[in-house]
Amino acid sequence: MLSLVETTEYVRRGVAEFIGTFAVIFIGAGATIYAVNGSFDPMVAAFAYGLVIAVMVSAFAHISGGHFNPAVTLGFLVTRRIPAVQGVFYWIVQFGAAALAGVLLKWVLPSQVKAGHYGAPSVNSIITSGKAVTIEAVGTFFLVIVVFATAVDAKGTFRQIAGLAIGFTITFDVLMAGGLTGGAFNPARAFGPELASGYWKNAWVYYVGPFAGGALAAIVYELVYLGRPQHEDIGPPAELYTPEDVADAIKDPDTDVVIVVDEADEDVEPMEPEPAPEPAPEPEPEASSEPANADEPPTDAQP
Repeated sequence: MLSLVETTEYVRRGVAEFIGTFAVIFIGAGATIYAVNGSFDPMVAAFAYGLVIAVMVSAFAHISGGHFNPAVTLGFLVTRRIPAVQGVFYWIVQFGAAALAGVLLKWVLPSQVKAGHYGAPSVNSIITSGKAVTIEAVGTFFLVIVVFATAVDAKGTFRQIAGLAIGFTITFDVLMAGGLTGGAFNPARAFGPELASGYWKNAWVYYVGPFAGGALAAIVYELVYLGRPQHEDIGPPAELYTPEDVADAIKDPDTDVVIVVDEADEDVEPMEPEPAPEPAPEPEPEASSEPANADEPPTDAQP
């Protein structure tokens, strides 16, 4: 059983995930419903989807982590960054928010847009479902890589701009794939409109692709960048040492900080060690005017 504190924390995080996921589906799917001149406009869909992600991640990342995507949650699960109970809880909240957003879109929009399946993604007839699932997997791979690099890695970019980076990633993903697969990169983004419209054609593409791409990206980043100790023998480039690293080295003499000078730079001359100071000469004993032993006769005295 969860304690009162744990229950309260789950509620706080669950509400944040619900609001964020609801906004992503309501705005992201709603922006794809109305066509421009009778054709899909990837610019509208890409920027609407990217902007809502950027804003919601910036708003709620400090509370729940700002997943809003079951594929991102799976990445945190396979790298053991969240417990299994929390991961399942997030999935329930995310798919529940997606379902409500889909139903609300169906209710508020006129019946004339039903042909667009209320924003449910679909595979373009010019490609096969196998190619579509590959596109969804690759796009989600980029998304989760950026999530780990900005929001997880302590040595990554500033967390305050993580939402912007994640939103831009969604934007270029949809700009590339929107006309081919609908550009979901999020199982919840597909689930809500599919449930509301009853359109499930090629639905597996939007679950297998994002889950596979997200899990692979999380594992790769964890193993390559987060799964080894920092400052190994090879170390990072010298110019990447921060003032904090230098301060730590001063405090801890066992920390090795190596500054490398480019030999090709002729203006920089190597510094020679300063010679050690010569020891001061010892003072000579003063000569005594009296003989060492007054009782002894001089050595040249004759018997």
